[in-house]
Amino acid sequence: MNILFRGGRVFTATGEFAEAVLVQDGVIAAVGGEGELARLAPAHDTVDLDGGLLAPGFTDAHIHPVQAGLERAKCDLSEVFGLDAYLTEISDYAAKNPEKSWIDGGGWDMSAFPGGLPHRSQLDFLDRPAYLIQRDHHAAWVNTRALERAGITADTPDPSDGRIERDADGTPSGVLHEGAMDLVGLLTPRPTSQDLDAALAEAEQYLFSLGITGWQDAIVGSYAGSQDQLPTYLSAAGSGRLRARVIGALWWDRTRGLDQIEGLVARRAAAEGLDRFRATSIKIMQDGITENFTAATLEPYCLCGGTGLSYVDPGKLKEYVAELDRFGFQVHFHAIGERAVREALDSFEGTDPANRHHIAHLQIIEPSDVPRFAELGVTANLQPLWATHHAQMDELTLPFLGDPRSSWQYPFADLLAHGTRFCAGSDWPVSNADPLQGMHVAVNRTEPGSSVHAGYPTAQTPFLPRQRIDLATALTAYTAGSAWINRSPAGLIERGRPADLVVLDRDPFELPEQDIWTTQVRLTFVDGEPVHQR
Repeated sequence: MNILFRGGRVFTATGEFAEAVLVQDGVIAAVGGEGELARLAPAHDTVDLDGGLLAPGFTDAHIHPVQAGLERAKCDLSEVFGLDAYLTEISDYAAKNPEKSWIDGGGWDMSAFPGGLPHRSQLDFLDRPAYLIQRDHHAAWVNTRALERAGITADTPDPSDGRIERDADGTPSGVLHEGAMDLVGLLTPRPTSQDLDAALAEAEQYLFSLGITGWQDAIVGSYAGSQDQLPTYLSAAGSGRLRARVIGALWWDRTRGLDQIEGLVARRAAAEGLDRFRATSIKIMQDGITENFTAATLEPYCLCGGTGLSYVDPGKLKEYVAELDRFGFQVHFHAIGERAVREALDSFEGTDPANRHHIAHLQIIEPSDVPRFAELGVTANLQPLWATHHAQMDELTLPFLGDPRSSWQYPFADLLAHGTRFCAGSDWPVSNADPLQGMHVAVNRTEPGSSVHAGYPTAQTPFLPRQRIDLATALTAYTAGSAWINRSPAGLIERGRPADLVVLDRDPFELPEQDIWTTQVRLTFVDGEPVHQR
């Protein structure tokens, strides 16, 4: 089967634009002028770009699709904002699901609550225990019944990797941070294999609608009460149900050490030979987040003190990473605070750049560490959507970071100037999975016009505008950059590559920069076959 894409521009992600693309039997056969390609294949189907843009299918380099799919089927608060709206959704869900022994789900936003903290009493109208994960998955909101079910009292100590939020008298308030989430989360009903299969299938179709044809699942393992997704991926890939190209980042258990590597090697081997899924990356979460003061910083937080948490002992981290590198694993770090970023970079000293190690999130980077990414061959894994003046940033982050640290956030342009390689992702369901929204923020450093926070007073004031990057760089990060980090054969439009392609309804390069967010996906192809049509 021959398909000629014509009638618009082609972003090849190789540094050049083209006029048309010819696909034969699911593979890109030629890139060039429309007339020339039509002569190569006189018998062909035509996809008229209608003035839009053809690009490689997007690859999300840091995402949690199975968890997102599960949450969309539970009490989903991600589409509303504010306590009243949350309570309405929770009440409606409880009424519609009287048979459920727990009210679980998530998607609430810290900025909806004073100080970022809801309270157990707000959920005590429920006749069942409740466990609702924060939008960014670093805290859970629970009610008194859930605390009682878990046996959590004023005398319960904080775990080493988390914190139980407490009232003035020491009584647990109903918010569990980081590792403390497991105290309740592991008691919630476990999803069945059928639930997990359905969640992955639903998430994949949704991601196809956004032009995403591949991803790196950033936690394949048990974390914060979630189920290990490895069997789900193995089943879907082994049966041919999985169409996207996926890498699983196997979870590094921060309570253990080198003894777990043998098991990680076995988990990787379980996926060998599969066409659509491999488990060749290791996810190490080195710190938490700034808003609850668990991000690891070099200097104390303003107003509250403390320097956050390093979840893996920095003195042992280098040894762990060196051994993973020796076994040929890619290491995928979560690092938010500037100390965590430095600890991750230090651990990569002497490792093999061919293993394509990367650090995700990178909220704060101490300026002297910026050049080290390129020097060490470490890729910066960007989540651009977070680099704006949203309520969480202005009310829960900036006051506690202070100067000059506030100005070290998301330094995309500085990283680029030093020759750093980029990939990009969304961290969905933490934030919007749409790559075009992320590109808009990377270019503008303002909230996309469609954002739930667009009405926030400073949402359209550029956040550290000197750190903007151009659209070609941002689009390359979501295509060639993220495909490279996954060792995917897709990600570029050139002869011999799989025809994983996305057709956009307009050419964002022809739009005013403030309108990039209005671009939408018309068609998505995997191996030359349509998997989504709007």
